[in-house]
Amino acid sequence: MSSRARYRSIGVVGAGAYGTALALAAARAGHDVRLWARDGVTIEAIERTRQAPRLPGIALPESIHATDLLAALADCDALIVAVPTQALRSACEHLAEALPPRVPVISAAKGIEQASGRFATEIIEQAWPGATAAILSGPSFAADIGRGLPTAVTLAAGDSDLAQALAEALSSPAFRIYHSADIRGVEIGGAAKNVLAIAAGITIGLGYGESARAALVARGFAELRRFGEAYGADPETLMGLSGLGDVVLSCASPQSRNFSYGLALGQGKSPVEAAGGKLAEGAFTAPALVEMARAKQVETPIASAVAAIIAGDVGVREAVAALLARPIRAE
Repeated sequence: MSSRARYRSIGVVGAGAYGTALALAAARAGHDVRLWARDGVTIEAIERTRQAPRLPGIALPESIHATDLLAALADCDALIVAVPTQALRSACEHLAEALPPRVPVISAAKGIEQASGRFATEIIEQAWPGATAAILSGPSFAADIGRGLPTAVTLAAGDSDLAQALAEALSSPAFRIYHSADIRGVEIGGAAKNVLAIAAGITIGLGYGESARAALVARGFAELRRFGEAYGADPETLMGLSGLGDVVLSCASPQSRNFSYGLALGQGKSPVEAAGGKLAEGAFTAPALVEMARAKQVETPIASAVAAIIAGDVGVREAVAALLARPIRAE
């Protein structure tokens, strides 16, 4: 049986922009898709108009069915959970109550749980005992996926055969999925890049220019690699789509919520004002990442500066001045 036939029906939990985009990608790969949404407005819009409120202007095919019942996902062959990292535990606890852990559960979250210092697959396995967790990450904006623009990401699972089967099943000509068995490397790249995107946004918000941003991204990526290697990531994974690729995308575009958040901080807004009611995963990940880095005695001056700014412990210009005052050393 082919991978596509094996995973005939796909459930997507979370009808935000990214969840809806992934539902579209799965539908384009030939699957029947059940898209779970929390609110009736979203469900009605999808079922009645074939339009998603969080992804306007993009028609949804009839193969995507919206529902607010988790039980409606019971016959799906794989689940994609597209909720923020800080909401992932609660989502999986509810899934565990409604469904048996018989299918792969793919997280699309990019972050570290602030309260526990856990990565997405660890959260899934803790909150949903018996679940087989996988992670999907890489350079991708919801709008690009939704419009069917060429996008490449990475799917990792502890079982390399499972990772390959899921990647083959969910791939389409415009949505190419590479597979990996390095779960931790893929998760670390996706989480740490959000913190770097905030730092890059701050740099541009301060008016420091493109040269400063390039230096920041390069030094920040060195931090990411040190952190990743301390936590068992394969260096080659960090150089791939879910590491370097995602850093390049998120640190260069205002489409990135984390970059936009940093941009607003650099322009003088407070952390609350900069958020503007939108979620920036890096704001939660930064303090968790810094604590985890300290536990392994890994230096992360850029991530530490971002965490201090968000906590209100230091001003933006003061934090940047401290970074620039660090001793000159060999690269």
